[in-house]
Amino acid sequence: MSEKKGAILILSGPSGCGKSTLLKEVYKDIDDYYFSISTTTRDPREGETEGVDYLFTSKEEFEKDIENGDFLEYANVHGNYYGTSLKPINAALKEGKLVIFDIDVQGHEIVREKLDSIVTSVFITTPNLSELETRLNNRATDSKEVIEKRIKNAKHEVEFFQDYDYLIINDDLETAAKQLVSIANITRVKAKLFDKETIVSTWLN
Repeated sequence: MSEKKGAILILSGPSGCGKSTLLKEVYKDIDDYYFSISTTTRDPREGETEGVDYLFTSKEEFEKDIENGDFLEYANVHGNYYGTSLKPINAALKEGKLVIFDIDVQGHEIVREKLDSIVTSVFITTPNLSELETRLNNRATDSKEVIEKRIKNAKHEVEFFQDYDYLIINDDLETAAKQLVSIANITRVKAKLFDKETIVSTWLN
């Protein structure tokens, strides 16, 4: 009964809340994971790596997968398709891996709708809006307009935190990392992941 089951861990939260930093701590603790990345039909840009930044494919192959129902979600942006393919996700789940998503609240809703029984979700945020603004400004990677857009999105996203299984206030990195690692590990032993008949018959014998 100790077999590890494939499961999905969804992380959402405002840009600047520290999701990427926290994930690095999770990766130190678990090795059998797959980080879900988008599939696209556009050409790779300089510095982009297949399987790291995107999964690159042809328009014909993408549309064939759409017909076969192989996408969780997809969109056509400026003539190119972008989407979340179920193929690598299903392969990882079959291998008993923890599939990790870093997606927004809309994406969370879509995955919940289609794969709810194997999903555990975490909303990560800063202690308050002021701290988020400080972190975004300190990163010095975005223009004033982009930061303002991120703050506007954050005000919208935080309204949905109760739709998630867990809430992590990333005030102290060490504490938040321990919380996320604990959740990542407990995700693998949720009762809904196991087949009832198999567990009961094995237990009775």
